[in-house]
Amino acid sequence: MSSDRRPCVPQDSSLGHSRIPGFHKLGWKDRLDRVAAFAALDQAHRDQLAAPSNIDAPLADHMIENMISTIAIPVGIATNMKVDGRDVLVPMATEESSVVAAVGNSARQCYDNGGFTTSMSGTQMIAQIQLLDLADPARARLVILERRREIEALCNECDPTLLRLGGGFRDLEVRLIDAPSGTMVITHIVIDTKDAMGANAVNTMAERLAPKLAEWTGGRSLLRILSNLADRRVARARATWRCADIGGEAVRDAMVEAFEFADADPYRAATHNKGIMNGVSAVVLATGNDTRAVEAGAHAFAARDGRYRSLSRWEVTREGDLAGMLEMPMAVGLVGGATRIHPTARALLAILGVDSAERLARIIAAVGLAQNFGAMKALATDGIQKGHMALHAQNIAIAAGAAGVEVERVARLLIERKSINADAAAAVLAEIRGR
Repeated sequence: MSSDRRPCVPQDSSLGHSRIPGFHKLGWKDRLDRVAAFAALDQAHRDQLAAPSNIDAPLADHMIENMISTIAIPVGIATNMKVDGRDVLVPMATEESSVVAAVGNSARQCYDNGGFTTSMSGTQMIAQIQLLDLADPARARLVILERRREIEALCNECDPTLLRLGGGFRDLEVRLIDAPSGTMVITHIVIDTKDAMGANAVNTMAERLAPKLAEWTGGRSLLRILSNLADRRVARARATWRCADIGGEAVRDAMVEAFEFADADPYRAATHNKGIMNGVSAVVLATGNDTRAVEAGAHAFAARDGRYRSLSRWEVTREGDLAGMLEMPMAVGLVGGATRIHPTARALLAILGVDSAERLARIIAAVGLAQNFGAMKALATDGIQKGHMALHAQNIAIAAGAAGVEVERVARLLIERKSINADAAAAVLAEIRGR
């Protein structure tokens, strides 16, 4: 038997499996004790999980189920951002090296040329209601469309506050989709959710409407939920980088060719768009918004014409400069969910100084475009690893045990020796301490 196998933990057989009756009823500290016993955590790990963070444990306990701890993600500030003529400091929550630096550097290179110009298609969200078992789906579609006024009234009754703030029902669409089980009738209700992301509001409306649609058409309602392909909530950003400011025509042309590769090949597009989301998701997370919703919408939007493509577009201007554009769904809000109750998210929103969900979405789109510029320029010139690994060397040094001034010294030597890995870091640290 292998000697490094972890010993069996509990004498108490109730801790030897994952079925823990009443686990959700325990206090968070008691839950942590049960988990620590199950996993045979040492005291250092127990203490780390129990350590305070900048969100109170009782609040975190109410945000999710079975909470035992919180995890801190570094928050950095992207500088040099000028969006629609206004300077802004942008908080970004991410664990990945070089992301924040890339945004700041990219923004600096277009700052004197006006920075970023943004716009937004609106703040509308779509909820879908699925109807099945219809003998006459085409007739059912028209029946639903004829009830538009009733549907509008029913939806608006669900959220008087939203209506008072100027939001509410905006449009009705009914689609027929052929499936192996027959033709489905899919109803879209389009709701202006204003400064809320809107998931709860539109889901409530869809659930209230579903039985009515079934009654009117004789069909069977099944799914009734929002769509994260928020294509009526598209944020747009554009910027122009002067050719002389980015290294000349060779760099400019290489970046356009890099974009063309991403737009033509889904294997490249996946990584290209992931780079955009490095910036986007960091701001979405920092402001307490739903990263998964924004990411799902982005990737679905990238494939909306049947082929997965680049979310951004790049071209050479008449003056010979490099112009970049980004369009993507941006379902974010300032009210509701973690955005409202997480104290760190509230503080970071205060740094941004935004007063509407639209303004927040537009800034996030600008960050995504800046991130895309930085990644493409690195790839088209020195390669992505030069800058990334310089920052990553510090993480490797810390993992090897370096502390204080040792971190910078170890990282510098790793970079000089062009050997950035755990074994090299351990050797360099031993060498430094041996001196």
